[in-house]
Amino acid sequence: DHLGMQLNGIVFISAVLDFQTLIADGTAADLPYALSLPTFAATAWYHHKLPDDLQTDLRKTVNEVQDWALNDYLHALAKGSSLEPAARKQAIARIARYTGLREGFVEKSNLRISPTAFRKELLNDQHKILGRFDTRILGDDPHPAGDSPEFDPSFSPFFAEYSAIFNDYARRVLQYSSDLNYEVLSGKVHPWSLGSGGGGAGYLDVASALESTMHANPHLKVMFASGYFDLATPFLGTDFTIDHMSLSAGLRANITRTFYEGGHMLYHSEAMLKKLKSDAAAFIRQAEHQ
Repeated sequence: DHLGMQLNGIVFISAVLDFQTLIADGTAADLPYALSLPTFAATAWYHHKLPDDLQTDLRKTVNEVQDWALNDYLHALAKGSSLEPAARKQAIARIARYTGLREGFVEKSNLRISPTAFRKELLNDQHKILGRFDTRILGDDPHPAGDSPEFDPSFSPFFAEYSAIFNDYARRVLQYSSDLNYEVLSGKVHPWSLGSGGGGAGYLDVASALESTMHANPHLKVMFASGYFDLATPFLGTDFTIDHMSLSAGLRANITRTFYEGGHMLYHSEAMLKKLKSDAAAFIRQAEHQ
């Protein structure tokens, strides 16, 4: 709209297009709990907390959990307090099976496990907390009897790395120097401009903008890359958003989904960096021929 250019393709990494798919404190929405469950299962798989039959194949396990989460689990959550005791007991057992959590904890949580609670509880007996950006990364829990993790062990080790690498690049490669601090993550960007539907007016949702763009430019290719161990933007939330975009079969065929054994920064390991590079290169070659 601004430059008169039509893009061949867009690559989204660890994306959230609809904030309604994320768990927000103080809301009564049940959907995000179901969308987070496969990430919990993938994390429990990584830490060997699942039953033996679920430990053999990550993708197979994730597919099973997704199917249950979007069907039986959502139905159970929607019933609220009217859920029959027998059905409630079955749901508690299944959630515990898929998450590695104790049934008593699931029951106490009213079948609704937040990412914060999961990060605190899964390895609580070892006095360990999980990372939010990457649930494979652990940290010592200084207060294991507390309600929530006090820090994110998957952020702390990389904060200095990002700062050092960028400062080296800016000064040595770009020959740019400044006395200003480089802000890796900063609250100075707040308050965010959430646009139409954002802020107090409701949830931020830009999926409709992407949908409109794909209608206006039917040759546009879109790739979504997601990490199995990302609790910042759970991968099923992305899938759910894509599945609810109003697109024809032809336009939907322009969407590519790729998954990685990584976290929010899914390219941190060399193996996943190479896979992302290969997947993105193949996607770009395909898009540039349109």
